[in-house]
Amino acid sequence: MPLTARPYFKIKTVSSKRMKSFRRNAQLLFALVASLALCYGCGRPSRTSRISASSIHDITREFAAAARKSTPTGTVIRMKLQASPKQPAVPDSLEVTLFAEASAADRKMQTAQLLQALDSVAQHHNLQIASRNDAEASSSISFGYGERTTHSIAVRYANPPRPAQNSAATSSADAPRLAIILDDFGSDRAAAESVFSMPYPLTLSILPNHDHSKEIAEEALQRGYQVMLHLPMQSVGNEAPEKEELRPGMSAPQVQSMLGVMIESVPNAVGVNNHQGSQATSDPALMNELMPALRNWSLFYVDSRTTAATVAFDTARRDGVPTGFRNVPFLDDVQEAGAIRKQLQLALRGAKEKKTAIAIGHPHPATLQALRDFLPTVRANGVKLVFVSELVR
Repeated sequence: MPLTARPYFKIKTVSSKRMKSFRRNAQLLFALVASLALCYGCGRPSRTSRISASSIHDITREFAAAARKSTPTGTVIRMKLQASPKQPAVPDSLEVTLFAEASAADRKMQTAQLLQALDSVAQHHNLQIASRNDAEASSSISFGYGERTTHSIAVRYANPPRPAQNSAATSSADAPRLAIILDDFGSDRAAAESVFSMPYPLTLSILPNHDHSKEIAEEALQRGYQVMLHLPMQSVGNEAPEKEELRPGMSAPQVQSMLGVMIESVPNAVGVNNHQGSQATSDPALMNELMPALRNWSLFYVDSRTTAATVAFDTARRDGVPTGFRNVPFLDDVQEAGAIRKQLQLALRGAKEKKTAIAIGHPHPATLQALRDFLPTVRANGVKLVFVSELVR
């Protein structure tokens, strides 16, 4: 009888019906696991909804830095760090004022460059566009996580100054450059009107919390002049102090709070220079607190150099704040038109010798009269008048 080989094991076949049942059960199990994974976060806030106010503020500062790099020098960039644990629905805001000709093409190009820079920051932080609106005189865009808006950004346009025939606009690009800052605006409305009658790129530095501070700042921007905050600081002799001013011994929060209030009083400021301040600008600790605050607000700093002991310029440069300093004599220490004309000629000579010069004067009647005579002659002397923002580095 032949031997029959016997297998060591049996292979049990599975019916088609049972295989379908197995697959169906596997699918149900997978769906259950996925459902449990989703429900793991049910009732718990997501990472994006739990983002802290300080993180939102950090992103706002990145938006401001990107705006500053992608727009022309002198663009007004204003931040409001509004997000807080108590008001999670309130976003931070950023306002950007572009100086563009009336041409729609110019505005479109500048806006496109700006929005591209902002979008890069948003993508880096996984922010999504919540809304966008484009109008003829402004644009707005908001970013957020899901249903939460974290950043609201407004872009508006202002006309650049319309220079007179002999102004900087027609001088050569490589000409020596002169910037003139006029300090102490805020109380005298008539003085501001006198400057507005001069169609040249002058920079107005406005004292905060005076009767006409906001009014003059707003009108100066619309008329095409550059605006700075004339930041009150303590002097050695403490002569004629402002009601509020930066003083040695102030903490970082005190400096930031005071600066924020003053900026609100002088809208459209692109930079800061010190009012008085011989004591304050020579105090390293106070300048160490001021410069990071200016950087956070995207403001440049011009040292008026009211004392040879100042450390403000060096501190600003060390801390990455665009900066410059008055490098020619004050224009109107002597308030007599003839004397001021001589100082203006010294400023002109300084610009030629140093290639750039920053001069500072005040809206005294004699100063304004001397400027009316002087400004039309600048181009003929081979010097270009510019806003001070063009000379800070």
